[in-house]
Amino acid sequence: MTRILVLANQKGGVGKTTTVLNLGAALAGQGRRVLLVDIDPQASLTALLGFDPYKIERSSYSLLMFDGMGLARALKTPRANLALIPGSVDLATAAIRLVQERHPLTRLRDALRESRMLFDTVLIDTPPGLNVLAVAGFLAAESVLIPAQCDHLAILGVRAIQDVVARVRDGLGNPDLNICGVLATFFDPQAVYAPKTLDELRALVPVLETVIPYDVHIADAPHQGKLVLDYAPDSPGAAAYRKLAAEVSAWDG
Repeated sequence: MTRILVLANQKGGVGKTTTVLNLGAALAGQGRRVLLVDIDPQASLTALLGFDPYKIERSSYSLLMFDGMGLARALKTPRANLALIPGSVDLATAAIRLVQERHPLTRLRDALRESRMLFDTVLIDTPPGLNVLAVAGFLAAESVLIPAQCDHLAILGVRAIQDVVARVRDGLGNPDLNICGVLATFFDPQAVYAPKTLDELRALVPVLETVIPYDVHIADAPHQGKLVLDYAPDSPGAAAYRKLAAEVSAWDG
């Protein structure tokens, strides 16, 4: 059975794309078949995997905008067990056209459900904010994973996502959508408010056991064109993403 997770946060710069990339690669390293879907107009995930968002012929834009567009026509395979539906700069106009032209927001969901390709895990990378592209991701997924820095804005962001999830669940046709948890990122246990914020988040939603620490290797890896798992495999950041992959895998028993 395929598990489809959408990673979302109203705030940018929380490690969302980095988590999609490194969690996906860590799961693939376990032998799981993983699909990453980039629906962020910035297409950072696509660029980090070595593809030029300005030169992509078929992308997630195609899945969102055209009926009957199959996954296979847009699929890239950057490494073993890891596939990518790339993003492209066209996604910026998709966010407008989906609303103005009243396109259905379920095309991504339909493409994932109707595909004959088998994946164990699908991770959807959404843009910062909770716009129509994020909603398309929520409609396609079964669970929402929220990467969040443990600062004073984290709780506001989680509450905003709770509201959107409730609306998607109750009025937009995905009644089983749930928040599987908050993933603490850039976590510094020595910071005054970080542990306290984490406790406050636990009162609102599930919080994953794994925390992603502040680790300079995570930030440095993209400058070398690498994942932190490859760039610094013995670093605390790489160890945390491997632990996160084990935690996510355990959800499937």
